[in-house]
Amino acid sequence: MTDALPADPLIALRPWQAPEVTSWGRLPMNAVDRRSGALSLDGDWRFQLLPAPDAPVGADWSSSYVPGVWTMQSAGADDLPQYTNVRMPFADFPPGSPDADPTGVYEREVDVPADWAGRRIVLQVGAAESVLLVHVDGRAVGISKDSHLAAEFDLTEMVRAGERAVVRLTVVKWSDASHIEDQDQWWHGGITRSVLLYATDPLHLADVTVRASYDGELRVDCRVRDARGALPDGWHVSGELDGQLLAQDREFDRVNAEDDRVSDFLGEARLNATVPEVRTWNAETPELYGLTVRLHRPDGTVADTSQHRVGFRDVEIVGRDLLVNGERVFIRGVNRHDFHPLTGRTVSYEDMRADLVLLKRFGFNAIRTSHYPNDPTLYDLADELGFYVVDEADIESHDHAHEIADDPRYLGAFVDRVSRMVLRDKNHPSVIIWSLGNESDYGANHDAAAGWVRRHDPTRPVQYEGAAKLDWAATDDASDIACPMYAPLEDCVAHALSGRQTRPLIQCEYSHAMGNSNGTLADHWAAIESTPGLQGGFIWEFWDHGILQRVNDGRPVGRGGAGLYDNGVAAPGHRWAYGGDFGETIHDGAFIADGVVFPDRTPKPVLYEHREIAAPVRIECFRHEGIVLGNHQHFRGLEWLSGRWELSLADGRTLTAPAELPALRPGETAAVPLPLAIPGDGGEAWLTLRVTTAEDQPWAPRGTDVCAPQVRLRGPSVSWEVPVDGAVEVDGEGLLVHPLLTAAPTLSLWRAPTDNDELGGIAVRWRTWGLDALVRKVVSVRQDGGLVTVAAEYAGTVGVVRHRQVFTPVAGGIRIDEEAELPEEFHDVARVGSVFETVPGLDLLEWFGQGPWESYPDRSVGAPVGHHSVPVDELFTPYLRPQESGGRHGVRRFTLSAADATGLAVVLDEPRQVSVTRHRAEDLTAASHHDELVPRSGCVVHLDAAHRGLGTASCGPDTSPSYLIPPGVHRWSWTLRVL
Repeated sequence: MTDALPADPLIALRPWQAPEVTSWGRLPMNAVDRRSGALSLDGDWRFQLLPAPDAPVGADWSSSYVPGVWTMQSAGADDLPQYTNVRMPFADFPPGSPDADPTGVYEREVDVPADWAGRRIVLQVGAAESVLLVHVDGRAVGISKDSHLAAEFDLTEMVRAGERAVVRLTVVKWSDASHIEDQDQWWHGGITRSVLLYATDPLHLADVTVRASYDGELRVDCRVRDARGALPDGWHVSGELDGQLLAQDREFDRVNAEDDRVSDFLGEARLNATVPEVRTWNAETPELYGLTVRLHRPDGTVADTSQHRVGFRDVEIVGRDLLVNGERVFIRGVNRHDFHPLTGRTVSYEDMRADLVLLKRFGFNAIRTSHYPNDPTLYDLADELGFYVVDEADIESHDHAHEIADDPRYLGAFVDRVSRMVLRDKNHPSVIIWSLGNESDYGANHDAAAGWVRRHDPTRPVQYEGAAKLDWAATDDASDIACPMYAPLEDCVAHALSGRQTRPLIQCEYSHAMGNSNGTLADHWAAIESTPGLQGGFIWEFWDHGILQRVNDGRPVGRGGAGLYDNGVAAPGHRWAYGGDFGETIHDGAFIADGVVFPDRTPKPVLYEHREIAAPVRIECFRHEGIVLGNHQHFRGLEWLSGRWELSLADGRTLTAPAELPALRPGETAAVPLPLAIPGDGGEAWLTLRVTTAEDQPWAPRGTDVCAPQVRLRGPSVSWEVPVDGAVEVDGEGLLVHPLLTAAPTLSLWRAPTDNDELGGIAVRWRTWGLDALVRKVVSVRQDGGLVTVAAEYAGTVGVVRHRQVFTPVAGGIRIDEEAELPEEFHDVARVGSVFETVPGLDLLEWFGQGPWESYPDRSVGAPVGHHSVPVDELFTPYLRPQESGGRHGVRRFTLSAADATGLAVVLDEPRQVSVTRHRAEDLTAASHHDELVPRSGCVVHLDAAHRGLGTASCGPDTSPSYLIPPGVHRWSWTLRVL
């Protein structure tokens, strides 16, 4: 005799504190897409937010939109988003979770279609964070964990066709599963992907596995399941590939029958085909075929259908090279989360497509789905548009990594999450590597998951950074690829040259994009492309995860906020929120803002750098009267591109000519004649090839910019400013008096610290030296005719900088020669240069130098030399936490002018770093968000003799030594004129 079951067995089981329970009543994962023809349950559901999963459900219901997270909707007002990177947001040790555990209860009526009578009826919940409990009409249906994969439940015995049923989905936020979902992102709660109800015949296609190799061989394995009884005779499976019928594999059927592998409950069939002159799939030419698999009844009618898009391609590792279709490919990747600033974890098809289109336009060819399987639509789009995907399981135990990696209580969860990802995504040609997760140490649980994958899918390699980091040259761990994080470039090169390398080295994360960052990206790729054994990596990451927040009440704006941001900037009264902005005490601040795009997908300047680094066609060199062009693709010619030549001259002229690109196979080069004659009147001359799409592409209309390779044809000519009779006015402190300046030029060694400066410990050192508050003291002011020499000292807390300015009248203006002597204590400062401020009204900057977008000494390859013009208010880059930004590298001269063309002009002695903004460095340093900044009416201008590189020290290597500023004497000269 047994005790009676409790009223709710799912609650009694307390699955949120039982890591051994990964599911109950959940159907096996499969690769059959049931979105077509299903009944969508998306929309408004009745909703209650309970304080704990075992709290009673009350009578008061509000409304919550599905899919969505309650943390971003008004119904979840008592539970707001929280951001942590490593730390768990609660103190409980695994597998525990807090007693105060927000739990969302979603409920709605569903009218089951009458024509589903006699059919199998399945509920699919696209994703729920983090534990899902399902009830229908008050009866327990099932449990699911894994916040980023769908859960399906058979409701056939629970509902009746033509009648109404009440579906309740209970979502528990904190659980044992949270400890292995400890990823660098916002914590939310809710149902984040679509919910649907679909029906099949009792006998149905339970799974389809497609293997299509680049030699044209196709194999389709079908699994047929009978939900109610024995497998009837006469049923069969057929397949069709773009009109070509697939053949039944009779030998497979014979072996199965002899081995008694076909039971009363399971049927298997294999279909084969050979495609002549097959069009292969790769990221450059993602050719897809349409596959239809049908399950037929004995009378030939169709009982079930499954549609797939097939890409013929092979992935293999040979020695230390990762090959796609036999070719060694560079992995130009980015890490991507499912994210949206208004809806959190829920992303629409349109938004996912916009993500991938943008990445494609800026030269990326690979995505790592950090750190969980992304929305299924992303893989469809990656297949279509052409991306190599590292598909990553929903496993990260960052805060308790060492304990969980070998904890047998979590063994089932590791294998369950990895295997279900593989079963869902195995038919996507875009998926070329399986990842076992992220930042979870390395233990037996990983080995078990890797073993399952290697047995089930030997067609793809497996990677896991935690295994490979122990020894990049190992051959006996759970990773087929050495995939470190933020490894110093010199270490990667040394390993590739050591003779010990045994597998490809592709960094799973590198070049951390937090704030004004991604310094030395071009240096990385110069080494990668020239060093056998190095094959690329994935930038961290795609998005700045800023959530649009109302300033007045601190609430997320939510789904209704479209139009409240533009070009990376939130509308007045709003801001981009990061960690701590929702009142949470445990958080990791702005570390969530580390993407190559702003929260509204506006590109950051680094994307232009990456676009040029990844250029498919390049100018290899300039020889005599010709240019050598090279095709740097792996599979494609240049026929899809068109070009235009531009010759930028120092005198302000830009000459143009059409460009006819040569027919080059991948890796080939060819010489072409110099397209334009170089005028013989001296001065710099730069030749740029503006490359655009020649025809519409799936990811870009005709005429979209692709790259702009450039070569210098002639260097600068030497010019001397001849002193003239005249006078220079300085005040009693030796400061220049000028009608267009409201603050005279003084020495500047400080910049508003970037995120890299702050988190890398660099800004602390600068503050210790007192660089943010140097005290100026005049030593002498000496006048010799019209020439004025001013000597001054700038005192920090540990050293004194001697500074000298020499003002000389020249035709139309003043030449200023400057010298600064940095003591040995100042061995790494932010900048050495001049700063001054102008009168209001000078609102347009025009310059000859690199541009038009922001650039810095170690991030300037993507900014070609030319003539550029940008309004001053558009020069500033609105990084989520205000910091140094808006600089332009390699500026030779510039003007700042008013609407009537009056203003000032500056000519520099050599290419220098220049910035023009509305903010002083101290304004930016003091602000934590952009809504706190008040633009000044005039311009704040920095002319730098030297500017420190940006690096990526917020999470990764600092800039290289060549971009640091040493102590000693620094000299620079510039001429100031009135327009």
